[in-house]
Amino acid sequence: MEFELSLLQPKERASFGLRALYEAAGCRKYHMGQFEEYALYQENQTFLASRQVITFTDLDGRLLALKPDVTLSIAKSAQPAPGETKRFYYSENVYRPSAESHTFKEIAQMGLEYIGQVGQAETGEAVSLAVRSLALLSDAMGSAWQLEVGHMGYLSGLLEAFKVPESARQGILARLRARNSHELAAAARAAGLEEEGARALQELLTLCGPASQVLERAVAACRNPAMEEAVAQLRALESQLAAEGQSLQIDLSLSGEMEYYNGLIVQGYLRGAPRPVLKGGRYDLLARKFTPGVGAIGFAVYLDELDRLAAPPPPVQETGEGLLNVALPKGRLGDKVYNLLAAGGCITPEDYNASRKLVVEDRAAGVRCFLVKPSDVAIYVEHGAADIGIVGKDILSEAEADVYELLDTGLGKCRMCVAAPAGYRDDPGRPIRVATKFPRIAKEYYASLGRDIEIIKLNGSIELAPILGLSDVIVDIVETGTTLRENGLAVVTEFMPISARVIANKSSYQFKRRSADRMLEQLRGALARRQKEETR
Repeated sequence: MEFELSLLQPKERASFGLRALYEAAGCRKYHMGQFEEYALYQENQTFLASRQVITFTDLDGRLLALKPDVTLSIAKSAQPAPGETKRFYYSENVYRPSAESHTFKEIAQMGLEYIGQVGQAETGEAVSLAVRSLALLSDAMGSAWQLEVGHMGYLSGLLEAFKVPESARQGILARLRARNSHELAAAARAAGLEEEGARALQELLTLCGPASQVLERAVAACRNPAMEEAVAQLRALESQLAAEGQSLQIDLSLSGEMEYYNGLIVQGYLRGAPRPVLKGGRYDLLARKFTPGVGAIGFAVYLDELDRLAAPPPPVQETGEGLLNVALPKGRLGDKVYNLLAAGGCITPEDYNASRKLVVEDRAAGVRCFLVKPSDVAIYVEHGAADIGIVGKDILSEAEADVYELLDTGLGKCRMCVAAPAGYRDDPGRPIRVATKFPRIAKEYYASLGRDIEIIKLNGSIELAPILGLSDVIVDIVETGTTLRENGLAVVTEFMPISARVIANKSSYQFKRRSADRMLEQLRGALARRQKEETR
């Protein structure tokens, strides 16, 4: 049997181990077909990872969908009796849009769901199984693991305490998910919060680490019964896991979509996998749409993420285990960033332009820098080839990279603008023709205005487009405005400040947090000294 298992792919071996784990815990396998009636997803769009679903009409004229989710189907069909807890596990493929390829992707999942009577005991049991799932994957892949637990009750309680408007909450949660402290404060002020509220939201980002250290501080920050109840549940969970010899890591900035998770949230990581390999939490609101009064908790294991761990490590890692890998943009911004790193003591100064080296390594400082095309920095970081990157906000927004945004360096300041020929007047009777290098940013901006546009994607000499009648306006970065003026164009509106941001891979950050935070503090010190010198 051992010989046969050794012939299987890593995710196949993992699925055997997870199946044995879940069946031993009393979970019954749930199996569904590839297709589900589209009406189920249409009526529950807020509970889906994406509202884009592959649909088709069957021979009977029914509109079906290639399943984008398993939990919805289980919640619909479970129908537990009062006091009953139904325990399911599944192994299914789901179909969701891929941000990388702009196509749909088949995703292999395993997971479990508890629906019905779900109290503290059942919650502890489910989280314990999440811990044991990660430990099993860790053993199979030879990679360290980390599970973090948050609580939406604590977050929503804090938002209620400061009366944050509903319309502003998703934006605040998005910045918490990105650990974007600088924009979080601005979003809080835009929502009408005083300095105390903005500071409380920012302090959420510091409430992470071992439960024994975090929960005392979390209690002191409680402002209402909802927050107190969340901490009480986390304390009880800590005790349950401790009785099993397991420890609990807390991150109270961890947030999901408020329509989906209403309590505990869990995310699991394996070192070397660029994204979380396990996600889940408490989703009573969804379960109660089908069976009033029940509770529900579950998680999914993303088996495809194991493929990255199964691949042979790249040669560059063989001589630098433990180094913090940093992706830097080539060119003028890259020179400024490298000088900032050197000024902060993050790396030994070196004239890397004097050679054609693409990798600059400082083993004494524990840092290795990769020199890449600016538009590729976010890609290297999102996919885990680099732990940290420094990239312009324009590129970061256009790529919609799923990364942490940890610091605004203030370097390379400019702004994203709409510009047009002098005297231009918008004709609301037709779509605006917009030439740009940044189609996603342009679409989002005009969508926020409710304005129809026609995008013309260009890669250079954007200013020529309205001059030659190719477009009405352009959306582009403006630093001084000299190029616009020399070509008879003027800024119509500015809508996004641009500067270089420090970003981090979400998984790498769990395992290299000390090194990353040390670099951030060094950079903040260097920026503060520079600002002090400039104001003299």
